[in-house]
Amino acid sequence: QEESLEIQERYIAYLVEKVLENCDYELDILGRDKEVLKRYTQLPYPRISYDDAIKLLQESGKFPDVKWGEDFGSPEETYLAEHFSKPVFVLNYPKAIKPFYMKPHPTREDLVVCADLLAPEGYGEIIGGSERATDPEYLAKQIEAAGLNKADYEWYLDLRRYGSVPHSGFGLGLERAVTWITGEDHIREAIPFPRLLNRIYP
Repeated sequence: QEESLEIQERYIAYLVEKVLENCDYELDILGRDKEVLKRYTQLPYPRISYDDAIKLLQESGKFPDVKWGEDFGSPEETYLAEHFSKPVFVLNYPKAIKPFYMKPHPTREDLVVCADLLAPEGYGEIIGGSERATDPEYLAKQIEAAGLNKADYEWYLDLRRYGSVPHSGFGLGLERAVTWITGEDHIREAIPFPRLLNRIYP
């Protein structure tokens, strides 16, 4: 997990660095503050646990209904990110709100080993990732607990039965990241053919 987080933050810092190096003209057209972007090339990015994130939200007085065990929406992500000058990792969410394939936390039965990377300036989550579970028996139980058809996932269990190794993965929301780096107001500005009320098809 820690290796994955390091790759993620280096990846984002590299993207921002290359945009600053190669897209000066475009950033000027968009009116993006380049000094703010430079801050995002400085590593490491801060980390906060899901538990501490929930406490921060509850103590703020702005989110009286937020409870441990719930996922964050856009307002909560924005509030959390405002406490940091760079993107921030939120670590180890509750097992109940994450996919079955995430590795269980080594000391907490109710958590999984995962992280979301929240972008600053109100842009929310740009990366989601986790360490993956490798025990086929554990995975089979999680598949059943999630109400999924185990037969549909036999291929996945076979991957773990025959030669699995400890591994992590993550996914970048490309349009979200572009929206944040360019400072656009809405994600549709970063999508070539966005779905709009008057345009369903490209």
